[in-house]
Amino acid sequence: MKVIHFDFPLGGNLDRALEREWLETNGIGGFASSTLACTNTRRYHGLLTAALDQPPGRYLLLSKLEPTLIVAEDRFPLCANLYPNAIYPAGFQFLRSFRLDPFPVFTFEAAGRVIEKRVTMAQGENTTVVEYRLVSGDACALEIRPLIAFRGYHETTHENPALSPALEQSDEQSVSIQPYPSLPRLYFCFSRAELTAAGEWYRNFVYPRERERGLDYLEDLFCPFALRFDFNSATPVRIVASTSSHRTAAEAGSIFETETRRRPAADGLSAALSEAASAFLIRRSTGDPTIIAGYHWFTDWGRDTMISLPGLTLVTGRFDLAKQLLQTWTAALDRGMLPNRFPDGGSAPEYNSADASLWLFEAVRKYLDYTRDFAFVRSSLYRPLLSVIDWYSRGTRFGIRCDSDGLVIAGGEGTQLTWMDAMVAGRPATPRHGKPVEIQALWYNALRVAEGLAREFNDPDSATHLAALATQTEESFATRFWNNDAGCLFDVIDQPATSAAIRPNQVFALSLGFPLLSGEKALAILSVIERDLLTPFGLRSLAPSDPQYRGIYGGGVDQRDAGYHQGPVWPWLVGHFISAYLRVHGRNSDSVARASSWLAAFEAHLREAGLGFISEIFDGDPPHHPRGCIAQAWSIAEVLRGLIEEVYASGPLAS
Repeated sequence: MKVIHFDFPLGGNLDRALEREWLETNGIGGFASSTLACTNTRRYHGLLTAALDQPPGRYLLLSKLEPTLIVAEDRFPLCANLYPNAIYPAGFQFLRSFRLDPFPVFTFEAAGRVIEKRVTMAQGENTTVVEYRLVSGDACALEIRPLIAFRGYHETTHENPALSPALEQSDEQSVSIQPYPSLPRLYFCFSRAELTAAGEWYRNFVYPRERERGLDYLEDLFCPFALRFDFNSATPVRIVASTSSHRTAAEAGSIFETETRRRPAADGLSAALSEAASAFLIRRSTGDPTIIAGYHWFTDWGRDTMISLPGLTLVTGRFDLAKQLLQTWTAALDRGMLPNRFPDGGSAPEYNSADASLWLFEAVRKYLDYTRDFAFVRSSLYRPLLSVIDWYSRGTRFGIRCDSDGLVIAGGEGTQLTWMDAMVAGRPATPRHGKPVEIQALWYNALRVAEGLAREFNDPDSATHLAALATQTEESFATRFWNNDAGCLFDVIDQPATSAAIRPNQVFALSLGFPLLSGEKALAILSVIERDLLTPFGLRSLAPSDPQYRGIYGGGVDQRDAGYHQGPVWPWLVGHFISAYLRVHGRNSDSVARASSWLAAFEAHLREAGLGFISEIFDGDPPHHPRGCIAQAWSIAEVLRGLIEEVYASGPLAS
């Protein structure tokens, strides 16, 4: 795929520039992000959202830089902000182009001068670098005003007397500020400049994406100082913002060079997705690896990590990282349960998922497919995997247990233990307690994976026991889950009432390593999914014919949560649909061509919403606008896995 590039006409195109967002990450959970217009439209937009150890969590420290070109007595702003009744300044009119090459590069033209701005982050630290170059035109001056927020990244800042405006200037090319004692000092290093203390609040920035989401959408930002640079074509203006006191402006160039080498040009959808995968692969302060589920607001989730692991690490040849991830997460097992998520702020992990532990088995199976590293699995994973089977057999939290019919029952009226887990007013928005179809598919797959390991590791008693459990599960599933009227599977049984809702969860009975069904029933299931759920961007979470279907995802918090799994399209599901389809129909030129066509729309999507990434969800109704997070791990992972493993039927990409 070619470099993502946009040209903007004279006078600008603000709407087009606001629709698209860029994202840079630093490998430890921090990020920088905004729109092409250099206008923040979310509370999550900022130049430095730092992942901190003390206090633990992610904090938006530096919201933005406000650059102004100064020619004689005339001022030309190269930025724009949204206020309740105005857009000021209107610097978007000077934006001429944007490209992702490989980091965000903006080109402005004003007063007969062409200016190029570049932004990137250093890996492994909370450091953002911004560079301005005068590409053509006579020398002039450039003024830059940083605007700081210093708050949790889910929050907004408002003018307050507690903020300390004090500056500490160690030399003429560095200054630092610590507005609140509970947060770390932020260091600015810069090219030679004239510094003037400002100490001003800028009030009532509007974040329209938060307003749409029914959240606090107004913020005040503080300007601690202004910098004035002599600006000429020979010497770029560089600013480094960092929580480290050791960085200097002279290092900015090498950081850009390092990032350019680290991210070679991506040619084609698979290479672009492989590059995008790296944004989600981070290391905690302990050095342990994990996977961020999505940007801007998700942390690391057990379910998402296990589902994403094959596509993000195995398909891309990151085998050592996959091994470390399996080791790290397996160590967190408790009573047979993998953590559902590790919250921001260092809180205790949450164990409220019926499926995360079962996805672990599929991740291990895929790891062995790629590496044949049975020695590692035997030494580090086999006993923990058997413990999951044991806990599920006798019962663990939330009533999760294997019932007398060999099927797993989980939860009650107030719980949300599957991936369809949204809550509204403390109640599940999509109640699926009882025996959900995908939990049975994952349970059966886990039993067969464990059985295979037991045979490989000469553990015949375990193998015999696991085989018997799996056979019982298979027989019960076949008799209890078939919905003859609909020609597909029930979504949940053994609720107060069986759910015949046509949902994508039944695809896992066909897509996992050990499928539960084949033949005519499998063909019928795929036909129903293709007819009712398949879209250019994945599978709908509910058929449009259902009275509960919601084709447009939007509104306030409760409205969005209520519709989260009632119609929106989920891209990650398309990988499993393709796996099931090619398994059932067989690999031939026609079936592979069809599978390829179901991924075709994603290349164009990389040029909208979060540039270079795949969104979390899309509207169920055409034209399927992207919604939710602009960059989702399992969206990238499963589209990439489906493309490489199924469509191309090839081995791992070069890492």
